[in-house]
Amino acid sequence: MTFTLASDTAVTPVDAVTPIDTAGAQRAYELDRKHVFHSWSAQDLITPMVISAGQGSFVWDGEGNKLLDFSSQLVNTNIGHQHPRVTAAIAAQAAKLCTIAPSYVNDARSEAARLIAERTPGELDKMFFTNGGADANEHAVRMARLHTGRHKVLSAYRSYHGGTELAVNITGDPRRWPSDTGTSGTIHFFPPYLYRSAFHSSTEEEESERALEHLEQVIRYEGPDTIAAIMLESIPGTAGIYLPPPGYLAGVRDLATRFGIVFIADEVMAGFGRSGKWFAVEHFDVVPDLLTFAKGVTSGYVPLGGVAISPEIAATFGKCVYPGGLTYSGHPLACAAAVATIGAMTDERMVENAASTGETIIGPALRDFAARHRSVGEVRGTGVFWAIELVKDKETREPLAAYGGSSPEMNQLVAEAKSRGLLVFANFNRIHVVPPCNISAHDARLGLAIVDGVLDIADGFAA
Repeated sequence: MTFTLASDTAVTPVDAVTPIDTAGAQRAYELDRKHVFHSWSAQDLITPMVISAGQGSFVWDGEGNKLLDFSSQLVNTNIGHQHPRVTAAIAAQAAKLCTIAPSYVNDARSEAARLIAERTPGELDKMFFTNGGADANEHAVRMARLHTGRHKVLSAYRSYHGGTELAVNITGDPRRWPSDTGTSGTIHFFPPYLYRSAFHSSTEEEESERALEHLEQVIRYEGPDTIAAIMLESIPGTAGIYLPPPGYLAGVRDLATRFGIVFIADEVMAGFGRSGKWFAVEHFDVVPDLLTFAKGVTSGYVPLGGVAISPEIAATFGKCVYPGGLTYSGHPLACAAAVATIGAMTDERMVENAASTGETIIGPALRDFAARHRSVGEVRGTGVFWAIELVKDKETREPLAAYGGSSPEMNQLVAEAKSRGLLVFANFNRIHVVPPCNISAHDARLGLAIVDGVLDIADGFAA
């Protein structure tokens, strides 16, 4: 069976092309179900898929089926799977020095810090390395609290900042609820999201203006002198890839400056080329006080995260001890992976490829889908960072799955995509189109054609 983009040639789903140890895969599955406790899951209700191999934009399951990875796993394999430059760098570092305590200098960490500092906006030149995005956000908040002497943190509903205790309380989606103690000092506000506006706006200008007015009210009602930080995803990821309207992030920057509040930009998912720029804040010409990163900095090959720190906040800890650290902060294997990843992204112009792929291939295709499919309420995104919002009715905008959960219809669509050779990232009522930054034009069109076919099925669920 073939699927056809409106303006392109027909393509066929991928086939199994590489030998896989199916017996080994079966044993891995059995051991997983016996011993592994999975995150965000009811353990008895899941049948996790075995992934046995990966290369570029593709993975192979335990039965040898080849699948185009339109999810980039958890939106972190920005350079695709098994990039030879990065795997070689990890092997070379392992042969040289596997680990060292963070109190010592190591060349991989120093070079990774330099390369990241060259790409962060403004003067965010100091790097504190963590193990991932959640603890990067935890440490950014700790720095903001110590710098300001205040405690509260403002963050948006429809956001995600990590699964650790403070990070999940800062999070603004339902994953917070089971762990929300109400004592973490986190306050939530409504972000701009025109498709489902909390402000009854009809234009992006209205949405930006009203959302900023609302945020200023929250600041004033909470007491500016009690607020340490405002944390925002520059472009929210898991929450729906809804881009801030023009002027919004600049307005947040202004409010933070006016009230002496630290502005933290969470770039864990949006950073390192995903949006078509090194960091998503560059789209909005804004420089935060702290910027957190993870995921794409190593393409997930070795866990690494961090906080990029402004000179003013770094100076707070010039003569005063920063009371925080991690055994694996700036781990040599992770930092070697970061150096190689950034080098590969630069030399192979992956950020530019992400931007052009979004502009010339993904964006036009998704807008065509929105026009042709009655199940598509809205499409939005930039670079290789897009969301398709699925609805039961375009007029009422009733979602195909309720906020905070899935639905049999969404589960069917994800399974159908997989049966046609495509791994997708789905959350609530959305399918996200988030392939690697270096995906080829051919593979991008292949994946979009499969999505197009899956949306034919979604249309059957829509009025």
